[in-house]
Amino acid sequence: MTNPGNLPDADALSLKEIRVGCPELDAVTDHVRDFAEMMRDLRGDQLPQWMERVEQDPLPALHSLVNGLRRDQDAVVAGLSSPWSSGQVEGQNTRVKLLKRAGYGRANFDLLRKRILHRT
Repeated sequence: MTNPGNLPDADALSLKEIRVGCPELDAVTDHVRDFAEMMRDLRGDQLPQWMERVEQDPLPALHSLVNGLRRDQDAVVAGLSSPWSSGQVEGQNTRVKLLKRAGYGRANFDLLRKRILHRT
């Protein structure tokens, strides 16, 4: 899960041995790293080429991912290209849902409103 350049030498060597022993894992690793690079560098324009490379390898799980990406490819490309994120909004939604569940059956809307507004 970490950047391969940040691995200690012993771990990098172990990873190299594992990848040599399993060509499928090696291919998956390459594709996942390429996708992560696209996300990090906001290069959504590279998505169609990436999907074509994935489909050339016999990797059913990644083929399923590509099929899902194709269903709404324009939105995926926009998401991979835009510096904007809805992460803050989604985090607030998660917090509100947690507060709501914590008081389920014991509190009314007024208490929920106060807890949300006072960030407790």
